[in-house]
Amino acid sequence: MVKSENNFSTQRRNAIKMMGLGSASGLLGLFGSSEANAATYETPSYAKGMAPVKIKSVKAIATAPQGSNLIVVKVETTEPGLYGLGCATFTQRAVVVVTAINSYLNDFCVGKDVDNIEDMWNSVYVSSYWRNGPVLNNALSGLDEALWDIKGKRAGMPVYQLLGGKSRFAIPCYTHANGKTPEEVADSVQGIMDRGFKYVRIQQGGYGNVGALNDKADFKEAGFGAESDNYMNENTYLKSVPKIFEVVRKRCGEDVELLHDIHERVQPMNAINMIKKLEEYNPFFIEDPFSPENMEWFKQLRQSTSVPIAMGELFNNINEFKMPMVNQWFDFIRVHVSQIGGITPAMKIARLGEWFNIKTAWHGPGDVSPVGHSAHAHIDLAVWNFGIQEAVSFSDKMMEVFSGCPTMKDGYMSVNEVPGLGVDINEKEAAKYPIGTKSNWIVRKKDGTVIRP
Repeated sequence: MVKSENNFSTQRRNAIKMMGLGSASGLLGLFGSSEANAATYETPSYAKGMAPVKIKSVKAIATAPQGSNLIVVKVETTEPGLYGLGCATFTQRAVVVVTAINSYLNDFCVGKDVDNIEDMWNSVYVSSYWRNGPVLNNALSGLDEALWDIKGKRAGMPVYQLLGGKSRFAIPCYTHANGKTPEEVADSVQGIMDRGFKYVRIQQGGYGNVGALNDKADFKEAGFGAESDNYMNENTYLKSVPKIFEVVRKRCGEDVELLHDIHERVQPMNAINMIKKLEEYNPFFIEDPFSPENMEWFKQLRQSTSVPIAMGELFNNINEFKMPMVNQWFDFIRVHVSQIGGITPAMKIARLGEWFNIKTAWHGPGDVSPVGHSAHAHIDLAVWNFGIQEAVSFSDKMMEVFSGCPTMKDGYMSVNEVPGLGVDINEKEAAKYPIGTKSNWIVRKKDGTVIRP
């Protein structure tokens, strides 16, 4: 033991002596390296200090090749040919988002460093003083995702590599089965299973059976509201959902995972009672049982049933997730990524969810651009606590506007394996499909009372 300590002390004194003499070759020799290796070492470019790449312009590209209004942000840089794309789609108020991007975001961002995504996100977020709502959050999302796209291109890596690399080979997805009767829904589920899907969301008609009822709306007979307003009979809907699950389970078996979206359209106690009836059919999750105004009901829901719950599609601010996660009120993070500001906040929500065993289930409907779907997929590939992803389907027109779209095979989504987010846009093709300003989410009870989603 003494001999060993003496040898160590001698080596330490020799090392200090050589460092003091400036003998780099002696020090390298002590640790088994050679002067030849030292001579070939070159300081990496990031250590030398690269000239910063600045934002040259930020603009909105509006298009609707598949019918829904889509908004994409294009960030051009001072490096020739380098640009990024991000999704800023708020389809119901698309024109306002375009104005926010072109009239405010461009002026705020020009001249700033493209690398500092976290600083950019926070500075834009507070730049209007009041915390952002859906319009400004979507504009911010477009910028944020475009900067991640640029960073991936500069690094020569897909964005998921910058988020930690792959946690899975591809992304399991669910798609939608519909019909006017439970039997038609079961037929649809069987066809989807034949295509390789293992997860299916089931619905009779639109949300809340809209369009599947022969019942008359008294408010329309009275000339109340607009002609285009939809009608929902809450009692009929509440009775129909357990029946759909029963028929589909008998026809399609226990192996397929079944999901359902309440879309916040029924009274909280009615939602709780209906979900309890679904326990025997083992749902994968029930989505959005309550509106954001009724979050306090989650405590009672948790005490009443063990059915997994997905929540958060209508949340605007990442802080809305904090206490529900701490209290473990739901099991899946159901969030519209562009609605909260892009990849940067979505990753924070996902990481927080991991601590409470809450999984991701990003909202991916048809009114998300292919750029946005790709952003979802890159997060899905990277985070450990991935749960499920909504499937995508792109028309030929959409793929003429957007190249490099995510692809579907046997119920799995895959990304374009190139640097960045992998999706590009043909602006000339995009211009062929102008956006509109009409949208209708108005649903009423029999007497004409508006039902809140």
